[in-house]
Amino acid sequence: MTVETPYEFAGGFPTADTITAAYDAADYARAVTCYKHFFPAVSGMTILAGTQAVGVIPNRSFGTMDTRPGQIGFTLNSDTPYAPILLDLTAGPLVVTVPPGPIVGAALNVDQSWISDLGIPGSDAGHGGRHIFLGPAGHDGDLPDGSFPHTALGNRVVVGLRAIPQGGDVDAAIALLRSVQVHPLQEDDHWTPPTWVDLTGRPQDTTPLNVQGTLEYWRILHDYISTEPIHPEDRAYLGELAVLGIRADLPFAPDERLQGILTHAAQDADAQLRVQSLADRRPDRVVWPDRQWEWVTLRPENATFEIDGRPDVDARETWFYQAIASSPVMFRRQAGAGSLYWFTARDTTGDYLDGSSSYRLRIPLPVPAGLFWSLTVYDAETRSQISTAQDAAAVRSLFELNGKLDGNYVDIDFGPQQPDDDATWVQTLPNRGWFVYFRIYGPTEAAFDSTWALDDITRRSDA
Repeated sequence: MTVETPYEFAGGFPTADTITAAYDAADYARAVTCYKHFFPAVSGMTILAGTQAVGVIPNRSFGTMDTRPGQIGFTLNSDTPYAPILLDLTAGPLVVTVPPGPIVGAALNVDQSWISDLGIPGSDAGHGGRHIFLGPAGHDGDLPDGSFPHTALGNRVVVGLRAIPQGGDVDAAIALLRSVQVHPLQEDDHWTPPTWVDLTGRPQDTTPLNVQGTLEYWRILHDYISTEPIHPEDRAYLGELAVLGIRADLPFAPDERLQGILTHAAQDADAQLRVQSLADRRPDRVVWPDRQWEWVTLRPENATFEIDGRPDVDARETWFYQAIASSPVMFRRQAGAGSLYWFTARDTTGDYLDGSSSYRLRIPLPVPAGLFWSLTVYDAETRSQISTAQDAAAVRSLFELNGKLDGNYVDIDFGPQQPDDDATWVQTLPNRGWFVYFRIYGPTEAAFDSTWALDDITRRSDA
């Protein structure tokens, strides 16, 4: 690749045009890099804003929801009900008491970096326990015996809990989530026990979709750096932002030149992230060499996207453009109580999945799931559950396929129209791309040793 530059020098000194071009190019490069690095933080800020917009208030009211396609969030699913809990540690540590039972969850900083797991994958291992969340100020006193302390980078913490519906009983799972208790570590006469809000079916958007590729993205980023303490991983990038005039101690007020550069960089960086997320070229993404399925997460060792003492930058970028949150339980590739996610956006020929066409996926049985498994269809533009007249984006072993898994395989159909009345089918939108996540909860060894494999999705004419 040959790159032509507009730079000219006279006697070693830059010409006026070169000075302008060089500064513009440097600012553009800084902006592209920062846009990508801070995408999880901006996404995290919109998670906070979107969650609060539907009535979840830090320390005062929490929510439960049986997630539906109309609730926009990056690769959310309806496998289990959610309980979003927002904590504000400004006044001191808070205790989250999780009851015994099939609860899984994680606590995150605003930038979606991992603080701790809770429930089955966490330190209480599903037996219940008191999780104490400490802010950056810490705590000088003793902590209760048998409690589980966790330290956040800032005073805002997102706790996302889910409950596995035993026997498909969603109401019981929601009731279990609502038995979670939150109170200050130190007695506070002014504390009021939080209430719970039913979010099921309530329209919401917890994504940065409306600001991606725009100048507004940088306003939200400025809000993030102005309201969070410095996160260690952000230090170098904060230096780059400072050169662009984006600093916590200054208002966001780029001049006309910089507005143009920031907007251009946002458009290009977002396009690069979309390509990276939906057309990944890394060899280690491949699950089975002869098939189109890919690992959703490319760093199974940890939740910090580290390898050989360095951050795996593109693995982190790919994950957060397509999904939310980070936790070791979502990433590790080993049999046990965790989970695994596989992704495909292509049919067996390698073509992208087209909402105007009809497809079929044949799934060999039994699926190597110690708990349950699911398949969810996502809109390629929103990276959220596909929203159609069917109002259903998933096929789940606990629900739609309950009692239908006694044979050698099960077929799932996709397309604008249901092929026949008996078909297990997910509706798609004409002229819209879509992709699939296949999730296994409690994967067994066969999910990893290639003794079991998923077929590719085929067009119905080829099925």
